[in-house]
Amino acid sequence: MDLSIIIPAKNEMFLQNTIDDILKHREAETEIIVVLDGYWPDVGIPDNERVKLLHFTKSVGQRAGTNYGVSLSRAKYVMKLDAHCAFDQGFDRVLLEGIAGHDDWTMVPLMRNLHAFDWVCPKGHIRYQGPSGVCKECGEPTERVMRWIGKESPKSTSFCFDAEPHFQYFREYAKRPEGKGDITPTMSLQGSCFMMTRDKYWELGICDENFGSWGSQGIEVACKTWLSGGQVMCNKKTWYAHMFRTQGGDFGFPYEIHGRDQEAAKKHAKKLFLNNRTDNFPKQIHPVSWLLERFWPVQGWTQQQLDTLKGVISVKKGIVFFTDNQLKLKIAHAVQSQLKNIGIPIVSASLKPMPHFGKNIHVKLPRGYLAYFTQILEALKASDADIIYMCEHDVLYHPSHFTFIPPTKDKFYYNQNFWRVRASDGFCAHWDANQVSGLVAYRDLLIDWYQKRLDDIKANGFKEHSFEPGKSGDLTVAFKSEWPNVDIRHGKNLTGEKWSMDDFRDKSTGKGFTTAWEVPGWGSFKGIFV
Repeated sequence: MDLSIIIPAKNEMFLQNTIDDILKHREAETEIIVVLDGYWPDVGIPDNERVKLLHFTKSVGQRAGTNYGVSLSRAKYVMKLDAHCAFDQGFDRVLLEGIAGHDDWTMVPLMRNLHAFDWVCPKGHIRYQGPSGVCKECGEPTERVMRWIGKESPKSTSFCFDAEPHFQYFREYAKRPEGKGDITPTMSLQGSCFMMTRDKYWELGICDENFGSWGSQGIEVACKTWLSGGQVMCNKKTWYAHMFRTQGGDFGFPYEIHGRDQEAAKKHAKKLFLNNRTDNFPKQIHPVSWLLERFWPVQGWTQQQLDTLKGVISVKKGIVFFTDNQLKLKIAHAVQSQLKNIGIPIVSASLKPMPHFGKNIHVKLPRGYLAYFTQILEALKASDADIIYMCEHDVLYHPSHFTFIPPTKDKFYYNQNFWRVRASDGFCAHWDANQVSGLVAYRDLLIDWYQKRLDDIKANGFKEHSFEPGKSGDLTVAFKSEWPNVDIRHGKNLTGEKWSMDDFRDKSTGKGFTTAWEVPGWGSFKGIFV
């Protein structure tokens, strides 16, 4: 047997539908172990050699029931599953192929919402699944009509938890380069379905009954996997659909859920994982701050909360954004949306009012070098941050860029992990260079440099074609973020184009020059900004 699917069930009216669906769509050597937790279903369980039953006359709880079910398994892999789910054809085969060779992984399929049934009255009015009752349109009694369809939208592939901790959908991560692909990491998971080796299940103490019967299961499984050195992965090649019941009445949770029990589960999760120590969970080798930084920024967490966890002195980060307002709206909106999602305060300097984008400084000057340096200086003065990330209006910034903190206050730090992308056709080029778009430094240092540079331009004009602070001497330091930023070249850039070594007057400045049709981690930009 390859896979045992463990289904803890209590007062579940859709248990037979779930079992039938698994049997219909399985393609591997898969068995189902049903734990009837203190009840016997009105509708019989299918008589099938692949279905095993474990019956408790008195409820033991969801976690304990799952543990009893796993103890009956002899398969290499086990999956915990809620009793109201549907599956894609061959889901088990695809998951087994994806996890093969990765015994420290926990895997989940892409999650859809399950449209299990509708309420239909004699006149044909249809009401989407929910509590029973008469037809809202005509007052006639209604009858449940089964549908059992995995809805096309939403498709959930990434999850996290906040500082409480509460489960969160992490849709923003799915838009990042590292969130794209067939099998991608997810910080947490939704507890209705997860799969791992049976040995790893017992080794990590999954379904720890100290959490109580129910609550914080996705956080427990994800933290135990990640913090012990494993990974939680979403396999988007297949899916399962889960029925969510949040409307109460006779369409509520089959397991009784009390607020005090949920609070107790959260409290236990905090004790095990959120103190940033590695001595409460025996298999833990990473603190939770490590997990947060791996997925940073994480919704529901502030930089201050992360710094507090790490016990470091917090420094305030800020973004200085500058634009001439002549950019194609398709590019401008993409860049601004990406920056807003970073979660760092923004001071924007523009030649037209932009009240919607951070704290806006409107500089009433014509486009040119004087306006450029004035914008930056005024924005720097308006910020109250300690560290500034200089952001240009035509660069897509990856979140990993903003995890860098300058180790000293007297140098200018340049992120050399960037690719230039030609908007017209998506052609890409990279070389190691210091660009203002990748500049990170302490605000006081930047203000001093830009004030002197602006004073010089006003007195002598723009004679020295230098945009980068600290360009001469030993005041600059290069670094490279985990993932690149994308510099979009659209024909109205203030600096020149370089698409081959022939475009470099000084060939020594083209160190590491290379070209491609895709940006690492981002993919192809062909046709995106046309």
